[in-house]
Amino acid sequence: MWVLVFFDLPTETRTERKAATRFRKNLLDDGFGMFQFSIYTRFCPSRENAEVHIKRTKNNLPKKGKVGIMQVTDKQFGMIELFHGQKETETEQPVQQLELF
Repeated sequence: MWVLVFFDLPTETRTERKAATRFRKNLLDDGFGMFQFSIYTRFCPSRENAEVHIKRTKNNLPKKGKVGIMQVTDKQFGMIELFHGQKETETEQPVQQLELF
């Protein structure tokens, strides 16, 4: 399961820039990686784990701006076609996480 967070946040005032930076930093601290400038992704091994990260993201929403959260399966995410200019690029494989009990 992949969680995608995409956002368009205002950055006209100092306060808005701080809120946007704080939101982005919280995503990075929660294990999200930048896919594009305003799109962050995180691989989750289960739907329950995805819900935990979605809840954290919702708790950190800034007061202004637009934020979208989407879940897609690993198979759906694997069907993405990426291009750099007109040249197709390889998609990243999810990182295997080691769980210790």
